[in-house]
Amino acid sequence: MEEAHLRLLASRLKLAYYPAESVIIDHAMGIPEHVHIIKQGAVMVGPADEGTGPEIALQEGECFPLGAMVARRPVSGAYRASHDTFCFQLGAEDFRAIMQQSPVFHDFCTRRIAHMLEHALGNLQSDMALNVSQRQPLDRTLAQIVAREPVSCPEETPIREALGTMEREGIGSILVGNGRISGIFTLKDLLSRVALRDVDLSRPIREVMTGDPLSMPHDAFAYEAALAMSERGIHHLVVMDGSRVAGLISEKDLFAMQRRGLRQVGSAIQNAATVEAVASLAGVVREMTRDLFAQGVNAQHVVQILATLNERLSRRIIQLELANSGIGAHEFCWIAMGSEGRQERTLASDQDNGILFADAAGDPDAMRERLLPVAQRINVSLARAGFVECRGKIMAGNPQWCMSESEWRRDFAGWISAGDPRAVLNGMIFFDFRGLFGNAALADSLRDWLVVEASGNERFLRQLAENALGNRPPLGIVRDFAVDEDKDHPGTIDLKVNGAVLFVDPARVYALAHRLRPTNTVERLRAAAESRVLAQGDCEAWIAAFNYLQHFRLRHQHAQIAQGQEPDNHLDPGRLNELDRRLLKETLRSARNLQQRLALDYQLWRR
Repeated sequence: MEEAHLRLLASRLKLAYYPAESVIIDHAMGIPEHVHIIKQGAVMVGPADEGTGPEIALQEGECFPLGAMVARRPVSGAYRASHDTFCFQLGAEDFRAIMQQSPVFHDFCTRRIAHMLEHALGNLQSDMALNVSQRQPLDRTLAQIVAREPVSCPEETPIREALGTMEREGIGSILVGNGRISGIFTLKDLLSRVALRDVDLSRPIREVMTGDPLSMPHDAFAYEAALAMSERGIHHLVVMDGSRVAGLISEKDLFAMQRRGLRQVGSAIQNAATVEAVASLAGVVREMTRDLFAQGVNAQHVVQILATLNERLSRRIIQLELANSGIGAHEFCWIAMGSEGRQERTLASDQDNGILFADAAGDPDAMRERLLPVAQRINVSLARAGFVECRGKIMAGNPQWCMSESEWRRDFAGWISAGDPRAVLNGMIFFDFRGLFGNAALADSLRDWLVVEASGNERFLRQLAENALGNRPPLGIVRDFAVDEDKDHPGTIDLKVNGAVLFVDPARVYALAHRLRPTNTVERLRAAAESRVLAQGDCEAWIAAFNYLQHFRLRHQHAQIAQGQEPDNHLDPGRLNELDRRLLKETLRSARNLQQRLALDYQLWRR
């Protein structure tokens, strides 16, 4: 905020004292008359009737109730002082006046989380770029970029012959010279100097080449080459190792290396002939995500790219194992569930999969007997590629999860009607299924049936909501974070269970309740906004926070891999710098806001 606006804010504040357990504001008081800024102490926010629902803690420096003040509505719950507390009060008229005068204050009050997280992603990107500078395209030496020996031809070579060499070698440019390089011929030269001028292809290449190509030593950096190309308006550069020509690089080599890598890796996966070859490519895929982050790719897009390439790995493994099985891909659908079904798999996700086959296949037991041996081999091969087997055995090789259409519908209907804790747990995993390989129409049909079936059972949806609210953000009352104290991961926060899941679970409830077909969390929230189930602004803030959290998870996992550790989701917040601690805290507060909305929609703060 500008100094004048800060002075105005400070001049209008009044200090108020609230003894322990006193109510500061609740729904019965109507539209709030003040915004409160906690100076000392803590405030608990919960249901109007004490003891009837979960509470959350606000700490020193936090403001409340911003949402109610902006919307000019009563608060939804009750704010109580947890112990003797002092708050600065800003009157409603002064609040709105400063909102009008200060764009920064207005932005803070209306889209605080989204605004902070936009800056957060930029900071994380810069941090990761420093850690992977050795793999950054413009920080490499030219020797590291040159991919092959140069292809050249004498000056007297007919144009037709030079083009034949280029076609044979699969290249877009060729060096020209007799003993020393005197020129270069590119596809651009072919268009502008040959095709457009209708030049006879029997003429020598020297007549249409570009003379005196720029050269640089092999130990020069890529960014130096990029600057030189930009200054001269050229697109190719000769790399020299002393007096020897080491190779040729293009502008595309410098600025599209990552895109080329994605294309090459995707092609390599499709052409892999063995499971071992696929497994080796799995490591390449995981390493690529770090470079994508450092090059500024949005966290949601990185997770999508990682998920897409992992799906290609999985599909190729399934294809390889099916090759000699006598089973056709049209006979079944391999379904992905859990994080894979949501396309949110990170570097520390296990397998959650199953098989769906048509009722028309006949006796389901006979079909299972055919499918299970190959499904079990696929599960083992996926594990070899780094997709560890599910500890709960939720895998296609388990007879329990290799079923016909009617059997899957029977189980889904049973979970929806029963509503016991196990059914709710199954709903958290199985309801996010998606067809990954084979007869996708089977999965689409099951999804269409499920969204209708689930939306009609209010009791089950309420139980899913209650379960989602039972997992609270790890925000402490005295300290910033409430960390785990178990012997395996003491002093840590589980960024999956106590982080990402805080967004995943409410999004699933809204999707099932309103017949929204997406399984991906971001897509579910956007679909909820488009259907006017949730406010657009709120959803964008939650999406920004969720993407930041996914970014944080992948950064943590990459750091573990770099140190030779197995990646997991257990982060020690004590090792974070002050900025990262603040940003993680804001992300968890955003999750808490989403939970508050879910609690209101399902009246879970009332008796």
